[in-house]
Amino acid sequence: MSDRKRALEDSGSSLASKKARSETTTSSNGPDSLGDKEALIAQKRAEIAAKLAAMRSGSNTTHASPASHTPVPTHTPSPGPSAASAHFAEDVGKRIAEAKRKVTDAQNKLAMKDNPYMSSAPSHGKSSRIVEPAPQGVGLKMAAHPLLLDTSIPAPQSKKDRYKPMQPKFASIRANARNVPTPPPAAAPAPTVAKENPYAAAAAASASAETGFEGMPRERVGRSLKFNPKGKYVSIANQVRQDAQLEALKQRIAESARKAGLDGEFDTLEKNIRREAPPMAEWWDAPLLPTGRYSDLDEFDPAYLKIRTENSPITIYIQHPIPIPAPGDKNKPAPKPLMLTKKEQKKMRKQRRQAELQDKRDRIRMGLIPPDPPKVRLANLMKVLTSDAVQDPTRVEARVRREVAMRKHTHDKMNAERKLTDEQRREKVETKKAEEDKKGILGAVFKVSTLADPAHRFKVRKNAEQMALTGLAIFNPGFSMVYVEGAPKFIRSYKRLMLHRIVWTEAARARGEEEVALAEDGEGGGGEESRASKEPAGPSSGEVSLEGNRCDLVWEGPIRERGFTNFRPKSCPTDSAARDVLGTKLMSYWDMAKNYKREDEEWNV
Repeated sequence: MSDRKRALEDSGSSLASKKARSETTTSSNGPDSLGDKEALIAQKRAEIAAKLAAMRSGSNTTHASPASHTPVPTHTPSPGPSAASAHFAEDVGKRIAEAKRKVTDAQNKLAMKDNPYMSSAPSHGKSSRIVEPAPQGVGLKMAAHPLLLDTSIPAPQSKKDRYKPMQPKFASIRANARNVPTPPPAAAPAPTVAKENPYAAAAAASASAETGFEGMPRERVGRSLKFNPKGKYVSIANQVRQDAQLEALKQRIAESARKAGLDGEFDTLEKNIRREAPPMAEWWDAPLLPTGRYSDLDEFDPAYLKIRTENSPITIYIQHPIPIPAPGDKNKPAPKPLMLTKKEQKKMRKQRRQAELQDKRDRIRMGLIPPDPPKVRLANLMKVLTSDAVQDPTRVEARVRREVAMRKHTHDKMNAERKLTDEQRREKVETKKAEEDKKGILGAVFKVSTLADPAHRFKVRKNAEQMALTGLAIFNPGFSMVYVEGAPKFIRSYKRLMLHRIVWTEAARARGEEEVALAEDGEGGGGEESRASKEPAGPSSGEVSLEGNRCDLVWEGPIRERGFTNFRPKSCPTDSAARDVLGTKLMSYWDMAKNYKREDEEWNV
């Protein structure tokens, strides 16, 4: 039965089996055929037992039959059943060990094929033995990589090994221990049941919660040295000293207050000395907190805050701030109306008057207002009063004249009522000036060579007062400076006055020297003596020559507010006096005017 299902074997084993079979058949005809049969039966039983043991162990053994390698002797007398079975069992054990060795070799080859960084390949000799890699541990017990433990110098690669993976050339962590011989790999520790560490349970739980991987070792973080910053304890000591001084000051103030009988004012003094503690919650946050404290954010759930509730001060409505015009909008000119031609203006007036007249007629027809009495004049007297004018024309004419006089009196009365008084006229002018100031304030600095002429001084001062300009006129022996500030409209007018209208090289005429033309040349004696001279008198010894006198605009620009309440002239013989009059904010204008040079002067220099 076993002979039929025997696996295919090599040529040598097949010949040996055939020879053994022939010897068995030949010997079966002899007198010892019964003993040989019993030995053969024992041998087959041992084979079956060995196959069952090999199948149960799960090892990959060869398909060759054990009997193929162990020929049965024919010439010698066969041993007994017990000796044959023992010999066969020993042979089966050797074959099983050989099969295990081949399985181990195959596993090592597969490992070397998957990992090209293995230290060395197994030799093909019979005496070569594959050293199994030491099992690696976990965490601090984990062994180093074989490349890190290898201290041998890598052999130079040939052209065949060009595309093979190279060993790393960097220094290993054991670079300082190169001269120490490599220790043999540690033996595999016996499998022991790891006890649960009760002290690492919290750490493992937190690590698994963070990474989502249970069993991951937590990285150990070392504690570094923390030095105190320089001046830490010095600042603490200074703070303690200040607190002590403050307490001593409060005690002295309290004692002095008690002696003076001002115990009630001590609380006010204490508040002024020390600031109050910050409130539990600011007033804008208190309505949103359940108890009005910032600690509610930690104690209560966000759902309990008064934010999404019906009584919450936060609503869906938005309160927009009141728009405030920009400062630059004040200087923008008002939009001008559409310019119409004369024909268009007459047409618009006619249409407006027609609409008003039609509205009045409609009101009269509906009885809302009484109709106007007939307007009788001397020209339409006969047309309006036909019969009455014919019967008594004198009486009708007198009545018409009275009506005309009454209408004229009513017209004059209404005009007199609408007429403004002098006080109202001045108030109206001042109101317009105040409205101009709302558009902004400008300042201007003028440099005049000399203001010795009284007419020039009068014009500079009077025009500034009439235009509601404030400022200062400084008279100095070197030059004179005029500083004005006011509305842009009046600054433009004053600038035209100073730069164009005033003739600075002409002196004012003296009083009593005007030419007086008499009604009749014959009346009165001394016609030539009473006639004044047409030419003005020459300058006296104390007068200043106005030749070359001129005025220049040094600076002009917007300012925030007025620096003076009125316009006044001031005589300042020195520069320091002029700066004192101008003040700290405006003293730079004097230096600006003093250093100012006209364009023609700059070119000459």
